[in-house]
Amino acid sequence: MSMELVARDVWLEYGAGRGTGTVALEAIDLTVREGEFVTIVGPSGCGKSSFLNLVAGFLVPTRGTLLLDGAPIRGPGADRGFVFQEHALFPWMTVERNVGYGPRTNGQPKAEVDRRVAELLELVGLTRFAKAWPKQLSGGMKQRVAIARALANRPKMLLMDEPFAALDAQTRRFLQDELLRIWSRTGTTILFITHSIDESVLLSDRIAVMTARPGRIKEIIEPGLPRPRDENGTAFVETRRRVAAALQSEVAASLSQQEAAE
Repeated sequence: MSMELVARDVWLEYGAGRGTGTVALEAIDLTVREGEFVTIVGPSGCGKSSFLNLVAGFLVPTRGTLLLDGAPIRGPGADRGFVFQEHALFPWMTVERNVGYGPRTNGQPKAEVDRRVAELLELVGLTRFAKAWPKQLSGGMKQRVAIARALANRPKMLLMDEPFAALDAQTRRFLQDELLRIWSRTGTTILFITHSIDESVLLSDRIAVMTARPGRIKEIIEPGLPRPRDENGTAFVETRRRVAAALQSEVAASLSQQEAAE
């Protein structure tokens, strides 16, 4: 199950109409095809997360068109699962209760919810932790639970906002491979936000590089590398160099903006 996202001339202005508006996103044009893994990279404050929140339906664009499978986004929906940087698990619920929260809330029968939870815990390798509490899990395990919970309603698109940023390097690398495995199993379209150039090259079918605020799509880079990817290979290193070169001036511009605001 997957879906296509089309963004055309999408703008987002905070405080629009009050005389002190701040343009966060400017003329965003981006298509994410069905089943594709697209990563967005850009300097801090460029509007990456704001764009993801528009696709999630948490925000409404100031102008422009956002379509999912040809239909305008009207708000949040079960067709999109969201994974935050922080796992956001309910501490008073066990792992299996956390994963099944969405289907239960949507009124699905208990037997169906139980089957779905068991299926997802097997998918993320946490079957034996079904009865555990979030406080008993490592950071990486919590994020795997968060991914399972985001998949519980069988979304056609998974929106991920720097989900591995707070993890140590070894755990992060493990979960990157786990995510690719889950993606290959589910076929879900993924839109992924990261600050890591290496992560973008490792994971993506395409990489959208954003400018400093107001955020625009500066360049689309296609790694075109077979999976699994050799991080020390010449092609990987060259793609990393291309992404870094596209970002260099934007990071400098973002830092200048921050200094001017202080």
